Amino acid sequence: METKLFKIAERFQIDGEIKDIKPLGEGFINDTYILTTVSADSPNYLMQRKNKNIFTDVPAMMDNIERITQHLKTKIHEQGGDPMREAMTVTKTKDGKLYYKDEEGEFWALCLFIQGSVTHEAADTPELAYAGGKGIGKFQSMTSDFKGSLKDILPGFHNIRFRFKQWDEVLAKDPVGRKKELAREISWIEDRRDEMLAFWQLVEDGTIPTRVTHNDTKINNILFDDKGDVLCVIDLDTVLSSTVLNDFGDAIRSYTNTGLEDDKDLEKVSMDIDIFTAYTKGYLSETKSFLTQPEIDHLAFSAKYITYEQVLRFLMDYIDGDNYYKIKYPQHNLVRTHAQYKLLQSIESQYQKMKEVVKANV
Repeated sequence: METKLFKIAERFQIDGEIKDIKPLGEGFINDTYILTTVSADSPNYLMQRKNKNIFTDVPAMMDNIERITQHLKTKIHEQGGDPMREAMTVTKTKDGKLYYKDEEGEFWALCLFIQGSVTHEAADTPELAYAGGKGIGKFQSMTSDFKGSLKDILPGFHNIRFRFKQWDEVLAKDPVGRKKELAREISWIEDRRDEMLAFWQLVEDGTIPTRVTHNDTKINNILFDDKGDVLCVIDLDTVLSSTVLNDFGDAIRSYTNTGLEDDKDLEKVSMDIDIFTAYTKGYLSETKSFLTQPEIDHLAFSAKYITYEQVLRFLMDYIDGDNYYKIKYPQHNLVRTHAQYKLLQSIESQYQKMKEVVKANV
Protein backbone atom coordinates (compact mmCIF):
# COMPACT_ATOMS: atom_id res chain seq x y z
CA MET A 1 0.00 0.00 0.00
CA GLU A 2 2.84 2.39 0.84
CA THR A 3 4.32 2.02 -2.65
CA LYS A 4 0.91 2.78 -4.15
CA LEU A 5 0.54 5.89 -2.00
CA PHE A 6 3.93 7.18 -3.15
CA LYS A 7 2.93 6.64 -6.79
CA ILE A 8 -0.33 8.54 -6.23
CA ALA A 9 1.43 11.39 -4.45
CA GLU A 10 3.90 11.72 -7.32
CA ARG A 11 0.98 12.64 -9.58
CA PHE A 12 0.68 15.98 -7.76
CA GLN A 13 2.73 19.19 -7.96
CA ILE A 14 4.67 18.59 -4.76
CA ASP A 15 7.40 20.98 -3.67
CA GLY A 16 10.28 18.81 -2.48
CA GLU A 17 11.10 15.12 -2.17
CA ILE A 18 8.67 12.84 -0.36
CA LYS A 19 10.07 11.35 2.85
CA ASP A 20 7.12 9.28 4.08
CA ILE A 21 3.33 8.95 4.01
CA LYS A 22 1.49 7.98 7.19
CA PRO A 23 -2.22 7.53 8.03
CA LEU A 24 -3.83 10.41 9.93
CA GLY A 25 -6.98 10.09 12.03
CA GLU A 26 -9.65 7.41 12.04
CA GLY A 27 -11.08 8.10 8.58
CA PHE A 28 -14.84 7.74 9.12
CA ILE A 29 -15.56 9.08 5.62
CA ASN A 30 -12.31 9.73 3.75
CA ASP A 31 -8.92 8.04 4.20
CA THR A 32 -6.43 10.72 5.19
CA TYR A 33 -2.62 10.62 5.13
CA ILE A 34 0.07 13.09 6.09
CA LEU A 35 2.79 13.39 3.51
CA THR A 36 6.15 14.55 4.88
CA THR A 37 8.92 15.96 2.68
CA VAL A 38 12.65 15.56 3.24
CA SER A 39 13.68 19.21 3.48
CA ALA A 40 12.59 21.46 6.33
CA ASP A 41 12.22 24.20 3.71
CA SER A 42 9.57 22.23 1.80
CA PRO A 43 5.94 22.07 2.98
CA ASN A 44 4.15 18.94 4.13
CA TYR A 45 0.80 17.88 2.69
CA LEU A 46 -2.45 16.13 3.51
CA MET A 47 -3.56 13.50 0.98
CA GLN A 48 -7.08 12.05 0.97
CA ARG A 49 -8.92 9.28 -0.76
CA LYS A 50 -12.37 10.78 -1.21
CA ASN A 51 -15.30 8.49 -0.41
CA LYS A 52 -17.06 8.19 -3.76
CA ASN A 53 -19.98 6.33 -2.17
CA ILE A 54 -20.93 9.43 -0.18
CA PHE A 55 -19.56 12.05 -2.57
CA THR A 56 -20.87 10.74 -5.87
CA ASP A 57 -19.52 13.69 -7.89
CA VAL A 58 -15.98 14.26 -6.62
CA PRO A 59 -14.98 16.54 -9.53
CA ALA A 60 -17.89 18.88 -8.67
CA MET A 61 -16.99 18.71 -4.98
CA MET A 62 -13.38 19.66 -5.71
CA ASP A 63 -14.54 22.50 -7.95
CA ASN A 64 -16.67 23.83 -5.07
CA ILE A 65 -13.66 23.65 -2.74
CA GLU A 66 -11.36 25.42 -5.18
CA ARG A 67 -13.83 28.23 -5.82
CA ILE A 68 -14.42 28.84 -2.12
CA THR A 69 -10.74 28.66 -1.15
CA GLN A 70 -9.80 31.09 -3.91
CA HIS A 71 -12.52 33.47 -2.76
CA LEU A 72 -11.21 33.24 0.82
CA LYS A 73 -7.61 33.81 -0.25
CA THR A 74 -8.58 36.96 -2.14
CA LYS A 75 -10.42 38.33 0.90
CA ILE A 76 -7.57 37.45 3.28
CA HIS A 77 -5.02 39.13 1.02
CA GLU A 78 -7.16 42.27 0.80
CA GLN A 79 -7.37 42.36 4.60
CA GLY A 80 -3.60 42.03 5.01
CA GLY A 81 -3.62 38.44 6.26
CA ASP A 82 -1.65 35.36 5.20
CA PRO A 83 -3.68 33.40 2.60
CA MET A 84 -1.40 30.37 2.92
CA ARG A 85 -2.15 29.98 6.64
CA GLU A 86 -5.66 31.38 6.88
CA ALA A 87 -7.23 29.28 4.12
CA MET A 88 -6.85 25.79 2.71
CA THR A 89 -4.62 25.45 -0.36
CA VAL A 90 -5.51 22.74 -2.87
CA THR A 91 -2.49 21.23 -4.63
CA LYS A 92 -3.17 20.35 -8.25
CA THR A 93 -1.97 17.34 -10.18
CA LYS A 94 0.87 17.65 -12.67
CA ASP A 95 -1.69 17.90 -15.47
CA GLY A 96 -3.51 20.74 -13.70
CA LYS A 97 -6.47 18.87 -12.22
CA LEU A 98 -7.87 19.26 -8.69
CA TYR A 99 -7.90 15.48 -8.14
CA TYR A 100 -6.31 12.28 -9.37
CA LYS A 101 -8.40 9.27 -10.35
CA ASP A 102 -6.45 6.03 -9.96
CA GLU A 103 -6.73 2.78 -11.92
CA GLU A 104 -9.35 1.45 -9.50
CA GLY A 105 -11.56 4.49 -10.00
CA GLU A 106 -10.73 6.02 -6.60
CA PHE A 107 -10.38 9.79 -6.30
CA TRP A 108 -7.45 11.42 -4.50
CA ALA A 109 -6.83 15.03 -3.53
CA LEU A 110 -3.95 16.90 -1.92
CA CYS A 111 -3.72 20.10 0.09
CA LEU A 112 -0.98 21.91 1.98
CA PHE A 113 -0.51 21.02 5.64
CA ILE A 114 -0.51 24.21 7.69
CA GLN A 115 2.57 23.91 9.86
CA GLY A 116 2.15 24.69 13.54
CA SER A 117 -1.64 24.43 13.44
CA VAL A 118 -3.57 22.95 16.35
CA THR A 119 -6.89 21.06 16.44
CA HIS A 120 -9.24 20.13 19.29
CA GLU A 121 -11.53 17.10 19.48
CA ALA A 122 -14.11 18.61 21.82
CA ALA A 123 -15.30 22.08 22.80
CA ASP A 124 -15.25 21.27 26.52
CA THR A 125 -14.81 24.82 27.82
CA PRO A 126 -16.75 28.04 27.17
CA GLU A 127 -13.53 29.63 25.90
CA LEU A 128 -13.06 26.95 23.26
CA ALA A 129 -16.75 27.05 22.33
CA TYR A 130 -16.48 30.82 21.84
CA ALA A 131 -13.46 30.33 19.57
CA GLY A 132 -15.29 27.63 17.60
CA GLY A 133 -18.28 29.91 17.10
CA LYS A 134 -15.98 32.69 15.99
CA GLY A 135 -14.27 30.34 13.52
CA ILE A 136 -17.48 29.24 11.79
CA GLY A 137 -18.82 32.78 11.95
CA LYS A 138 -15.65 34.11 10.30
CA PHE A 139 -15.94 31.53 7.51
CA GLN A 140 -19.57 32.50 6.86
CA SER A 141 -18.78 36.21 7.02
CA MET A 142 -15.93 35.94 4.53
CA THR A 143 -18.05 33.93 2.09
CA SER A 144 -21.21 36.02 2.53
CA ASP A 145 -20.42 37.98 -0.64
CA PHE A 146 -19.48 34.92 -2.73
CA LYS A 147 -20.91 35.26 -6.24
CA GLY A 148 -22.18 32.40 -8.32
CA SER A 149 -23.60 29.03 -7.36
CA LEU A 150 -22.13 25.85 -5.94
CA LYS A 151 -22.90 22.38 -7.23
CA ASP A 152 -25.33 20.53 -4.95
CA ILE A 153 -23.20 17.48 -4.22
CA LEU A 154 -25.44 16.20 -1.39
CA PRO A 155 -29.05 16.52 -2.60
CA GLY A 156 -31.56 16.71 0.24
CA PHE A 157 -28.94 17.40 2.91
CA HIS A 158 -30.70 18.88 6.00
CA ASN A 159 -33.89 19.20 3.90
CA ILE A 160 -36.60 17.96 6.24
CA ARG A 161 -39.18 17.66 3.46
CA PHE A 162 -36.82 15.25 1.71
CA ARG A 163 -36.23 13.37 4.99
CA PHE A 164 -39.98 13.02 5.57
CA LYS A 165 -40.35 11.49 2.12
CA GLN A 166 -37.71 8.91 3.04
CA TRP A 167 -39.32 8.43 6.46
CA ASP A 168 -42.80 7.80 5.06
CA GLU A 169 -41.44 5.29 2.57
CA VAL A 170 -39.53 3.36 5.25
CA LEU A 171 -42.52 3.32 7.59
CA ALA A 172 -44.74 2.01 4.78
CA LYS A 173 -42.30 -0.81 3.96
CA ASP A 174 -41.21 -1.67 7.53
CA PRO A 175 -38.71 -4.08 5.93
CA VAL A 176 -37.55 -5.89 9.09
CA GLY A 177 -40.77 -5.67 11.13
CA ARG A 178 -39.58 -3.28 13.82
CA LYS A 179 -42.27 -0.59 13.52
CA LYS A 180 -44.80 -2.34 15.78
CA GLU A 181 -42.49 -1.95 18.79
CA LEU A 182 -41.80 1.74 18.23
CA ALA A 183 -45.11 3.58 18.63
CA ARG A 184 -43.66 5.91 21.26
CA GLU A 185 -40.55 6.77 19.23
CA ILE A 186 -42.57 7.28 16.03
CA SER A 187 -44.81 9.71 17.90
CA TRP A 188 -41.72 11.79 18.75
CA ILE A 189 -41.27 12.36 15.02
CA GLU A 190 -44.90 12.83 14.05
CA ASP A 191 -45.74 15.24 16.89
CA ARG A 192 -43.18 17.72 15.57
CA ARG A 193 -43.65 17.23 11.82
CA ASP A 194 -45.72 20.39 11.19
CA GLU A 195 -43.35 22.59 13.22
CA MET A 196 -40.31 21.40 11.27
CA LEU A 197 -42.01 21.74 7.88
CA ALA A 198 -43.14 25.27 8.74
CA PHE A 199 -39.51 26.23 9.38
CA TRP A 200 -38.28 24.64 6.16
CA GLN A 201 -40.98 26.43 4.19
CA LEU A 202 -39.24 29.70 5.14
CA VAL A 203 -36.08 28.42 3.48
CA GLU A 204 -37.95 27.24 0.40
CA ASP A 205 -39.75 30.54 -0.13
CA GLY A 206 -36.61 32.64 0.44
CA THR A 207 -37.65 34.26 3.71
CA ILE A 208 -34.53 32.63 5.13
CA PRO A 209 -31.80 33.10 2.49
CA THR A 210 -29.33 30.51 1.26
CA ARG A 211 -25.61 31.21 1.52
CA VAL A 212 -22.31 29.36 1.47
CA THR A 213 -22.38 26.84 4.31
CA HIS A 214 -19.81 24.38 5.64
CA ASN A 215 -22.20 21.64 6.83
CA ASP A 216 -19.75 19.85 9.13
CA THR A 217 -19.11 22.31 11.92
CA LYS A 218 -17.54 20.11 14.60
CA ILE A 219 -14.64 21.71 16.46
CA ASN A 220 -11.94 19.54 14.85
CA ASN A 221 -12.68 21.14 11.49
CA ILE A 222 -11.23 24.41 12.76
CA LEU A 223 -7.48 25.03 12.86
CA PHE A 224 -6.00 27.19 15.63
CA ASP A 225 -2.55 28.73 15.99
CA ASP A 226 -0.36 28.08 19.03
CA LYS A 227 -1.88 31.11 20.78
CA GLY A 228 -5.39 29.69 20.54
CA ASP A 229 -6.56 32.05 17.79
CA VAL A 230 -8.56 30.72 14.83
CA LEU A 231 -6.56 30.18 11.66
CA CYS A 232 -9.11 28.71 9.27
CA VAL A 233 -11.88 26.20 8.67
CA ILE A 234 -10.87 22.95 6.97
CA ASP A 235 -12.55 19.86 5.49
CA LEU A 236 -14.63 21.70 2.91
CA ASP A 237 -15.96 18.56 1.20
CA THR A 238 -19.51 19.34 2.32
CA VAL A 239 -19.56 23.02 1.29
CA LEU A 240 -22.98 23.81 -0.21
CA SER A 241 -25.45 26.60 -0.80
CA SER A 242 -27.89 26.29 2.10
CA THR A 243 -29.03 28.19 5.15
CA VAL A 244 -26.39 29.22 7.70
CA LEU A 245 -28.83 27.97 10.33
CA ASN A 246 -27.85 24.41 9.46
CA ASP A 247 -24.25 25.18 10.43
CA PHE A 248 -25.28 26.89 13.66
CA GLY A 249 -27.74 24.16 14.65
CA ASP A 250 -25.34 21.31 13.96
CA ALA A 251 -22.59 23.03 15.94
CA ILE A 252 -24.91 23.40 18.93
CA ARG A 253 -25.97 19.76 18.63
CA SER A 254 -22.35 18.58 18.79
CA TYR A 255 -20.75 21.22 21.05
CA THR A 256 -23.30 21.39 23.86
CA ASN A 257 -24.14 17.72 24.46
CA THR A 258 -22.98 16.75 27.95
CA GLY A 259 -23.18 13.07 27.02
CA LEU A 260 -22.29 10.93 24.02
CA GLU A 261 -24.24 10.77 20.79
CA ASP A 262 -24.95 7.11 21.59
CA ASP A 263 -25.00 7.36 25.38
CA LYS A 264 -26.90 4.53 27.05
CA ASP A 265 -27.09 6.54 30.28
CA LEU A 266 -29.64 9.22 29.41
CA GLU A 267 -29.02 10.98 32.72
CA LYS A 268 -25.71 12.14 31.28
CA VAL A 269 -27.31 13.73 28.19
CA SER A 270 -28.37 17.39 28.18
CA MET A 271 -27.64 20.70 26.48
CA ASP A 272 -25.05 22.79 28.33
CA ILE A 273 -26.44 26.33 28.26
CA ASP A 274 -23.04 27.84 29.13
CA ILE A 275 -21.45 26.23 26.08
CA PHE A 276 -24.41 27.39 23.98
CA THR A 277 -23.98 30.95 25.26
CA ALA A 278 -20.24 31.00 24.56
CA TYR A 279 -20.61 29.57 21.05
CA THR A 280 -23.42 32.01 20.23
CA LYS A 281 -21.38 35.00 21.41
CA GLY A 282 -18.42 33.95 19.28
CA TYR A 283 -20.57 33.21 16.25
CA LEU A 284 -22.56 36.45 16.36
CA SER A 285 -19.42 38.54 16.88
CA GLU A 286 -18.56 37.66 13.27
CA THR A 287 -22.00 37.35 11.65
CA LYS A 288 -24.43 39.85 13.13
CA SER A 289 -23.37 42.46 10.58
CA PHE A 290 -24.83 40.49 7.65
CA LEU A 291 -27.45 38.12 9.04
CA THR A 292 -31.05 39.02 8.25
CA GLN A 293 -33.70 39.30 10.96
CA PRO A 294 -35.37 35.98 10.00
CA GLU A 295 -31.99 34.24 10.32
CA ILE A 296 -31.39 35.77 13.75
CA ASP A 297 -34.93 34.95 14.84
CA HIS A 298 -34.41 31.25 14.02
CA LEU A 299 -30.87 30.70 15.35
CA ALA A 300 -32.09 29.05 18.55
CA PHE A 301 -34.70 27.05 16.64
CA SER A 302 -32.03 25.65 14.33
CA ALA A 303 -30.62 23.65 17.24
CA LYS A 304 -34.03 22.01 17.69
CA TYR A 305 -34.33 21.45 13.93
CA ILE A 306 -30.96 19.76 13.39
CA THR A 307 -31.22 17.63 16.54
CA TYR A 308 -34.74 16.56 15.57
CA GLU A 309 -33.50 15.64 12.10
CA GLN A 310 -30.84 13.42 13.67
CA VAL A 311 -33.42 11.69 15.87
CA LEU A 312 -35.46 11.01 12.73
CA ARG A 313 -32.48 9.69 10.78
CA PHE A 314 -31.27 7.33 13.50
CA LEU A 315 -34.78 5.96 14.06
CA MET A 316 -35.43 5.69 10.31
CA ASP A 317 -32.23 3.70 9.83
CA TYR A 318 -33.16 1.39 12.70
CA ILE A 319 -36.60 0.72 11.18
CA ASP A 320 -34.98 0.20 7.77
CA GLY A 321 -32.62 -2.47 9.09
CA ASP A 322 -29.49 -0.39 9.78
CA ASN A 323 -28.37 0.28 6.23
CA TYR A 324 -26.82 3.75 6.54
CA TYR A 325 -25.03 4.23 9.85
CA LYS A 326 -22.38 1.78 10.99
CA ILE A 327 -23.53 -0.06 14.10
CA LYS A 328 -21.57 -1.88 16.80
CA TYR A 329 -24.51 -3.92 18.14
CA PRO A 330 -28.11 -4.65 17.01
CA GLN A 331 -29.81 -1.90 19.06
CA HIS A 332 -27.18 0.77 18.36
CA ASN A 333 -29.36 3.02 16.18
CA LEU A 334 -32.19 2.82 18.70
CA VAL A 335 -29.82 3.81 21.50
CA ARG A 336 -28.68 6.73 19.35
CA THR A 337 -32.31 7.68 18.79
CA HIS A 338 -33.04 7.79 22.52
CA ALA A 339 -29.86 9.76 23.32
CA GLN A 340 -30.55 12.36 20.62
CA TYR A 341 -34.16 12.64 21.72
CA LYS A 342 -33.03 13.33 25.28
CA LEU A 343 -30.81 16.10 23.91
CA LEU A 344 -33.74 17.47 21.90
CA GLN A 345 -35.90 17.54 25.04
CA SER A 346 -33.18 19.44 26.88
CA ILE A 347 -32.94 21.97 24.05
CA GLU A 348 -36.71 22.40 24.03
CA SER A 349 -36.80 22.94 27.80
CA GLN A 350 -34.18 25.71 27.52
CA TYR A 351 -35.46 27.22 24.28
CA GLN A 352 -36.67 30.50 25.78
CA LYS A 353 -33.30 31.07 27.47
CA MET A 354 -31.53 30.30 24.19
CA LYS A 355 -33.59 32.95 22.38
CA GLU A 356 -32.70 35.46 25.11
CA VAL A 357 -28.99 34.68 24.65
CA VAL A 358 -29.27 35.34 20.91
CA LYS A 359 -31.15 38.58 21.47
CA ALA A 360 -28.57 39.81 23.97
CA ASN A 361 -25.71 39.35 21.49
CA VAL A 362 -27.00 41.03 18.33
